[in-house]
Amino acid sequence: MADGIKDKVAIIGMGCTRFGERWESSAEDLMVEAFVECIEDAGIDKKEIQAAYLGTHFDEVNVGKAALPLSLTLKLPYIPVTRTENFCATATEAFRAACYSVAAGVYDIVLALGVEKLKDTGYGGLPGGAGRGVSGFMTGPNMTAPGMFAQLATAYGNTWDLPMDRIKDAIAHVSAKSHANGALNPKAHLRKVVTEDQIKAAPMIAYPLGLFDCCGVSDGAACAIIASPEVAESLKGKQDLVKVKALAISDSSGEEAMFNNWDGAHFVTTRKAATMAFEEAGIKTPREEVSMMEVHDCFSITEMVTMEDLHISPKGKAYDDIMGGFYDLDGQIPCQVDGGLKCYGHPIGASGLRMIYAMYEQLMERVPEERKVKNARMGLTHNLGGTPWTNVAAISIIGRD
Repeated sequence: MADGIKDKVAIIGMGCTRFGERWESSAEDLMVEAFVECIEDAGIDKKEIQAAYLGTHFDEVNVGKAALPLSLTLKLPYIPVTRTENFCATATEAFRAACYSVAAGVYDIVLALGVEKLKDTGYGGLPGGAGRGVSGFMTGPNMTAPGMFAQLATAYGNTWDLPMDRIKDAIAHVSAKSHANGALNPKAHLRKVVTEDQIKAAPMIAYPLGLFDCCGVSDGAACAIIASPEVAESLKGKQDLVKVKALAISDSSGEEAMFNNWDGAHFVTTRKAATMAFEEAGIKTPREEVSMMEVHDCFSITEMVTMEDLHISPKGKAYDDIMGGFYDLDGQIPCQVDGGLKCYGHPIGASGLRMIYAMYEQLMERVPEERKVKNARMGLTHNLGGTPWTNVAAISIIGRD
């Protein structure tokens, strides 16, 4: 009987580029930058890598539809290389595939790498239309990401009888927290502290989301090398192992968009994936057992809603936790410890692995004291791709024994 991924694989190395407007670097340059850090961390020769997975989303403006560019760029030794894509969960899918192939006993050491060059698309935001189909172009040709996600705020306020001024206070705190954390991170795209007053006074993009409530468009790459626990122990020693505790993905069935039983104030997929992940990891009280998180803060309201969908904040009570500092860097469960999508950046094909990299660095105690999470043992990452009503949610949990 299936018993999940828990403790069946370990991360032996990770690497991540600086995110930002990397005009000087091609996607291939970014792959190399992340890989060099990763393989040096793993302490192996690339000839020991037995398979690889490449995550990239907008293939037409990146490396193409195949996975061959990863093999060619890194000069991998004639091994199987596969491309993955699943909206904003693209890099998490590469990581998941690598973990499952090792856990299945097919390989001992596998590489997962995600990369995206969004600044070269020619768009100010993201290229539109992907995945919407004919009906999307007929019924919502003017939909924007900020506009769609802004609807979460009004639906949330209506569902939980929370006035909009309090929602704006909470999401301003969410954004200010990410800016404060990002300012401490040399690899983050945006590294400037912004006050809550500045955030609330910024130009409005889609009410109630202002300029500082929206994540930017970035270039970047991140990667991980996965090994069996036996191989990892021989390389790293038992005390330094970071193991995968859970991997869960949930995709919309379409019900949210078709029926009236969805309130528009939560993500069904995130709730489902969180439940599966905590069960797989053996976590019974997430609010007490999770040490830190990186969640999909494409917009500040998304992070607020996600706190409840992850079963951390009680339903309708995220405001209290956010304003009480529960998710601040010195709070009980720090969230966006590296700046999050908001400030580290969001190159779609790399974000999932970047989040895991943030958790891994904390667990390995490699971050400066000013942004270190105290007594970190278990880190959770969360991706959300698509619209509020048709989306994919992916959750990874890694930890030290």
